[in-house]
Amino acid sequence: MFKGSNVALVTPFKNDKLDDDTYIKLIHFHIKNGTNGLVPAGTTGESPTLSHDEHERVIELCVKESNNQIPVFAGTGSNSTEEAISLTTHAEKIGANGALIVTPYYNKPTQEGLYQHYKAINDKCGIPILIYNIPGRSVIDMSVDTMARLYELKNIIGVKDATGDLNRVDETLRKLGKDFIQLTGNDDNALEFNKRGGVGAISVTANIAPKLCSDFQKFSVMSDEKSRSEADKLDQILQPVHHSMFVESNPSPVKYAAKLLDLCQDDVRLPLVKVTDPTKEIIRKALQSAKLI
Repeated sequence: MFKGSNVALVTPFKNDKLDDDTYIKLIHFHIKNGTNGLVPAGTTGESPTLSHDEHERVIELCVKESNNQIPVFAGTGSNSTEEAISLTTHAEKIGANGALIVTPYYNKPTQEGLYQHYKAINDKCGIPILIYNIPGRSVIDMSVDTMARLYELKNIIGVKDATGDLNRVDETLRKLGKDFIQLTGNDDNALEFNKRGGVGAISVTANIAPKLCSDFQKFSVMSDEKSRSEADKLDQILQPVHHSMFVESNPSPVKYAAKLLDLCQDDVRLPLVKVTDPTKEIIRKALQSAKLI
């Protein structure tokens, strides 16, 4: 269920409020263009600056509008275990297919604290859980051994790995086996990640290039020479776009790119700000190189 190109959905705003109409259009845009899964209310969805009600609202809209056509695994993480439980049980109640739960940020738990955090959520819900390991933002790095302990629980099924360390894919595969789902959170390493045992990505770039990303993912997990060659070709097309999405803090660049494609406005909430003019030029050139504009 959780494989291929899964979009880390942006949350569109209008006058600093949720833009429901544009958000609904984005969901249908992804279904139409081959995206394999929807991930609302994550980092790219600006979850840190969504109110609790807004957080639940974007997940509800995503579940309702996707209507079981493609899976939705909702961003329900928090550095408060009780809040993460609340968001996850709500996602389960409204019909999300799974939950993406980030490692608790700022309060820097130990490995035992990480285990107990996820165990508490696991014990209170009944939907599949993907661990979201992103030490660059959360400051802490869940070890593979801790993941192995968590994998023994009923709902833990895999990881969104945003460590950037490809050796982790090998170690995770060796210790947890091929049924433990590994999705990269780094678009730029997706080709090698899948070669080593990954099965997909939770992608920022997919917001603006869903078909390219979906086709790339499809070919990248195939073993025949023709498919591998096609994956290499698509990776080369996508690399400048991937890099342009992180010239400044995500999701400001991808929202500007989405504006160029008339998908949504580039409004972000403070403390994030819109991208600078030099960054706009980098993004524009990257989209042109991929023939997206």
